Amino acid sequence: MEVGTGTGVSGIWLLRGMRPDGMLTSVDAEPEHQRLAKQAYAEAGLSHSRVRLITGRALDVLPRLTDAGYDLVFCDAAKPEYTDYLTEALRLLRVGGILAFDNALWHERVADPTQRDPETVAIRELGKLIREDDRLVPMLLPVGDGLLAAVKRS
Repeated sequence: MEVGTGTGVSGIWLLRGMRPDGMLTSVDAEPEHQRLAKQAYAEAGLSHSRVRLITGRALDVLPRLTDAGYDLVFCDAAKPEYTDYLTEALRLLRVGGILAFDNALWHERVADPTQRDPETVAIRELGKLIREDDRLVPMLLPVGDGLLAAVKRS
């Protein structure tokens, strides 16, 4: 499951890392992003039968998806909505599944307490929620702009 913008590139890497029978569900509000993702998957030689593209606002689409039906939920979308995505991800993930949030360092702003813009504050809150949730085993990977990930243990 992938939630966010620019779904083509990250989706290619997710598909390449999956088992051959794995399925990617991608949610994006922009039809043009979905069109470009389809094109990128085709150019990468990936079968369209392994991808389910859903156009819509994530917080409208995610509640309609199957509980405990996903091994991975990757979010790269509106930062102020990250805590809402966390709630949905916990419901969607199987035990042992992984949730991952892109831009966890947010241009080095998250560690700077003087930064109070809505995106930075939302990412800080997300980190706190994940760290304090006993159902999760969190990790912060300082690659690129940061990846906050957690394994669902219960």
